[in-house]
Amino acid sequence: MKEEKLERKIAELKAGNIRAFDYIYEQTNRSVYFSVLYIVRDKMYAEDILQETYVRALRALGSYAGGTNFIGWLTAIGKNLALNHVKRAKREVSTDFDADAYKYGTGETELPYIFDVAAKILAEDEYEILMLCQVSGYKRREVSEMLGIPIGTVTWKNNEALKKLKAYLQKEGGQ
Repeated sequence: MKEEKLERKIAELKAGNIRAFDYIYEQTNRSVYFSVLYIVRDKMYAEDILQETYVRALRALGSYAGGTNFIGWLTAIGKNLALNHVKRAKREVSTDFDADAYKYGTGETELPYIFDVAAKILAEDEYEILMLCQVSGYKRREVSEMLGIPIGTVTWKNNEALKKLKAYLQKEGGQ
């Protein structure tokens, strides 16, 4: 049902109803954000790339084929922008400021510990599913529809990700 409404809103947006964007953004931003965050591993850059993703998507909205996986289409745009960011960042001269941000009282670039651990130890698909199910509060059925994978796979990967995270945290706590 949400997919049908999302497709209607996309058609409205294509027809010029800019108010439809609010609904589209609300239904899709978390999935795109966590996909980008997994790649760039920096909250600030992930938010910037999320905005750029929607700007690019609006420009290219005519190329989206209605009835296909819109969230997948958006996520692909976001992932490509994130990968470009990472490649660009590797070429740039880095400063020690980002690495030592905590010394200067600017912890905004640091992820909360649990997100950082999850991004480090989980596969990309496990991380995305975990964030959508556990952090964003989507039902497994909704995540299944968003990602275009069976609900059983979502359930299994979510449970496996939780087990890995729990085992890692218990191991870290025991040392």
